[in-house]
Amino acid sequence: MNTSTSLLSLVLVACSGLPPGAPTESRVVSKPDRGTDAPVDRGERDPVRARDLGIPFDGTPGPWNAITDVAGVLVGHTTLIEGDGEKAVRTGVTAVLPSALVRPVFASTYRLNGDGELTGSHYIDEKGYLISPVLLTGTASVGTVHEAVLRWSQATERTRYPVFLPVVGETWDGDLNDHLGLHVRAEHVTAALEGASSGPVAEGNVGGGTGMWAHDFKAGIGTSSRVLPAEGGGFTVGVLVQANYGDRPELRIAGVPVGRELTDRMPELREEPDGDGSIIVIVATDAPLLPHQLQRVARRVPLALGRLGSYASTHSGDLFLAFSTAPFEEEEGNPVLRAAYLRDESLDAVFRATIRATEEAVVNALVAAETMVGVHGNRVYALPHDELVEVMRRFARIEEP
Repeated sequence: MNTSTSLLSLVLVACSGLPPGAPTESRVVSKPDRGTDAPVDRGERDPVRARDLGIPFDGTPGPWNAITDVAGVLVGHTTLIEGDGEKAVRTGVTAVLPSALVRPVFASTYRLNGDGELTGSHYIDEKGYLISPVLLTGTASVGTVHEAVLRWSQATERTRYPVFLPVVGETWDGDLNDHLGLHVRAEHVTAALEGASSGPVAEGNVGGGTGMWAHDFKAGIGTSSRVLPAEGGGFTVGVLVQANYGDRPELRIAGVPVGRELTDRMPELREEPDGDGSIIVIVATDAPLLPHQLQRVARRVPLALGRLGSYASTHSGDLFLAFSTAPFEEEEGNPVLRAAYLRDESLDAVFRATIRATEEAVVNALVAAETMVGVHGNRVYALPHDELVEVMRRFARIEEP
């Protein structure tokens, strides 16, 4: 296959001319000439998700099966895909806002393996609050994104308090992106923040996940949600992941050893990567939870990753953040805050929902992503849908239409 491509640059603006309910994002994409196998923009056709292929998952998702099913949570992407060869740009930024007006919400973090960065996490764990939007990007862009959030906070009316310690998570996109070109700029961050919305969330090769891959297939951003049963409070748990981790032989989907069955289409890289990548997981819920309970929620995320085949390799940055959008009472001049919270025996339903939504979010990232050719002609293939369905059918783990 020919990896050299003549590329035309164009700009698409979020929310322009899209049908109601369609996932939106700001993006700068590279449009390949016809007949080439360069990166392709998914936006021209309906996205496919894991459930569309008949992959079975436990639990009941919300209307969008996304983190935005948690009322008030907004997501925005800026996707940068431009050029080829040594200067190929395959990166971006994803913004998750706990609410349209960013206000303090109870939160906590958990680190499974710390070869990565989630800025602001020390403050969250010390204070028990999240008072910043959460931004996801590539490793080399953390500084730019951090500064851009500070400046956005000073200029916008969408934060209750100034953001002095922005929360920015990263995973490594240098295998597909010219990471030292520092292509993410302040205006890209602002576009993701200002374009954040409720409803469906674009997945795969978008935002911070543009240059990411997992289990030796193209991956990136994925999301899912679960609605708790009425006896569990009827609360919603939503998850968004930036998936960039894992080995092919370890990959399991719905319990099926998919990675051992699909052994071709391995990444074609000029240099072997130093490690097995990382994953950032954001868990949101409207269940009233205190910070110590939210840390318990975040600590359940690795159970989902273990189901999928992660072993948290020594070079992996497996960093998780959980927050609750449930309000607490705050009276001016009163030093006492009042907050409702779930009984401990009610947390099990939240734990199950977190594990199930995280597992499906990662699979959605794999299913949504498309084959990408990046820096130096490096190529990472998409998970082939037809072959995946055939493997699942062979193991009797498919929901036929």
